[in-house]
Amino acid sequence: MSILSLLAGFNVVFPMEKLGAFSPEEVRLMLCGDQNPTWTKEDILAYTEPKLGFTRESPGFQNFVNVLVKMDGKERKSFLQFATGCSSLPPGGLANLHPRLTVVRKVDATDGSYPSVNTCAHYLKLPDYSSEEIMKERLLAATREKGFHLN
Repeated sequence: MSILSLLAGFNVVFPMEKLGAFSPEEVRLMLCGDQNPTWTKEDILAYTEPKLGFTRESPGFQNFVNVLVKMDGKERKSFLQFATGCSSLPPGGLANLHPRLTVVRKVDATDGSYPSVNTCAHYLKLPDYSSEEIMKERLLAATREKGFHLN
């Protein structure tokens, strides 16, 4: 495949004359998402869905929010890769993540259990850990795992 073939195919999907209105950075953001994802506590509370054992007021869900807010850039990218299958956010951040991240209480889980996910549905099954520290350790350990054996 030549570069001209690639350019012609790209032009079918994204006509070059229409892209001229955007800066190279804006085009990169549209195509690749936000490579330095950020969020606030308010973003997480507004754009995640606690369900099946968790509510916005649940101590376990509040611990989850606190853990996410304190993550550094590398940890956020790893968490997104784990939870959604993609390490970036769409333009507009969590507000434009579809489907929304859903967090449910993992049934019969203990402090020794790990979270698991359904990446296609952005569905996080999270044990109701006894502390924020245990949650952070288990969640970060899960994000470092490669493969499907945590489900």
